[in-house]
Amino acid sequence: MAAAAVLAMLPGIAQARGTVVLTYDDALPSQLDHAVPALDAAGLKATFFLSAVREADVPRWQAVARRGHELANHTIFHPCAAAKFPADPRFTSEAYTPSTMIREIAQQNTLPRALDGRVRHGFATPCGEHLVGGEDYLEPLRAAHIVDYARGVSMSDAEVRAGSASVDEMHVPARGFAQGTTLDQLVAFAHAAEASGGWAVFLFHGIGGDQLSVDPATHRAFLAWLRQHRRTLDVTTLREALGRGKK
Repeated sequence: MAAAAVLAMLPGIAQARGTVVLTYDDALPSQLDHAVPALDAAGLKATFFLSAVREADVPRWQAVARRGHELANHTIFHPCAAAKFPADPRFTSEAYTPSTMIREIAQQNTLPRALDGRVRHGFATPCGEHLVGGEDYLEPLRAAHIVDYARGVSMSDAEVRAGSASVDEMHVPARGFAQGTTLDQLVAFAHAAEASGGWAVFLFHGIGGDQLSVDPATHRAFLAWLRQHRRTLDVTTLREALGRGKK
């Protein structure tokens, strides 16, 4: 019998072959009400990108950090292209420059630091865009050294198979899931990482409420599936996944 098959039969010996990272954008109330309790019940850790945190929710986000989840930066005003995300004209990406965007990201860093006490944090691009005022701000952001990574919103099958070892930390991929998402779709994405020994970075917004909402029962069922596959899939935060890939 092959050595790998023998190891798979021994409790506590088999190593996770793939990695799943669960990320949630926008600091939405439904994440606190549905996603965090489901994650905690399943014993899984996730990454939350914070923007426009409500004052009343500050103690709850502090508790999220204490339970081992990662908090990260998603800007203050969430600037996106006006055609994609209607907003006050002052806070669309067309109204920003790379320097004003970087200034806002630096200011927002104070929020997760106040919540979790960590000096360094990751970042996710609002709406997956990295153009402001027609200019790309990710290279200036890299040079500013104020965030450890920047997560986007698209992830190809090739990027799943490649894993995190060779990823550019200012262009971290992810795949978004929203209304109408089925358990089969979530499982298929995770299984691709499991089968290839790569990684799958999930992007969620609302869970059982708010925008782009995934059904909470589907979300819970997926977390249960991940728990069942913990011998072949490692579920961790984005910070941890990137750190392991560089070892």
